[in-house]
Amino acid sequence: MVRSDILNDSPLRRKVEERGCFSVYEYEHDVSVNEYSAMMAYFASQMNVRKRQIIANLDNSSVILQRGAMQMMMGAVESETDLKGAGDFVKKFVGSTVTGETAIKPKFTGTGAVVLEPTYRFVLLEDLADWDGKMIIEDGMFLACENTVELSVAARTTVSSAVFGGEGLFNTRLSGKGIVALESKVPREEIITVELKDDVLKVDGSMAIAWSDSLKFTVERSTKTLVGSAVSGEGLVNVYRGTGKVLIAPVDNMMWDPSMLFPKVNVKGKG
Repeated sequence: MVRSDILNDSPLRRKVEERGCFSVYEYEHDVSVNEYSAMMAYFASQMNVRKRQIIANLDNSSVILQRGAMQMMMGAVESETDLKGAGDFVKKFVGSTVTGETAIKPKFTGTGAVVLEPTYRFVLLEDLADWDGKMIIEDGMFLACENTVELSVAARTTVSSAVFGGEGLFNTRLSGKGIVALESKVPREEIITVELKDDVLKVDGSMAIAWSDSLKFTVERSTKTLVGSAVSGEGLVNVYRGTGKVLIAPVDNMMWDPSMLFPKVNVKGKG
């Protein structure tokens, strides 16, 4: 039997969300600092820049993680790759070259707990049942999923969306049933959710971080004419048509490195 206090709330760590086998723990503030980075760490916690950690509780079940995401395994849990043969390897390798995701992802099976490395990004737990079984995500967002979820490559269906969309030529598709854990650049509280029913959404810029696979994505002029688009100053917009859901970040997809908050300071005569 394995027991650990990592599964319990503490003055510094608390469970903030739980869906499926995944639990998300958040550190109230960072105390792994020194006298030079303490002030930065304090103000970072006040602005919700905190370490977050996922724990997958397995009961004779499996999860798939992003490569290198595992911190520890507790209990009767074994690790293997998610490959199903030589053909599957080729497909995953090709997919990794166009989406930026790792080709081979480890699968953890058994009864116990898998603890993921902490992250300063925000964690989103999404149920594919809320996406009619299929969703497209921005590159680099995948963190973990239940083994009932399949990862594949979604290619652009139109030349305009591939060349001018700013979302890349290919993205990661998550399909099936189960819970997926995503790393987001913005917190859920700031994400804008738009639900379409035989309608149209036009977004100026590549701010969509996830959308239903059922939606048709194109890039179009903001007005009917080139002159009108030039005068309006909007130019091209990303267009989503059909029935489905889109998650939109309030700002463009830019990312800073949280490690910048805790620089290594060299003082004369020390370290």
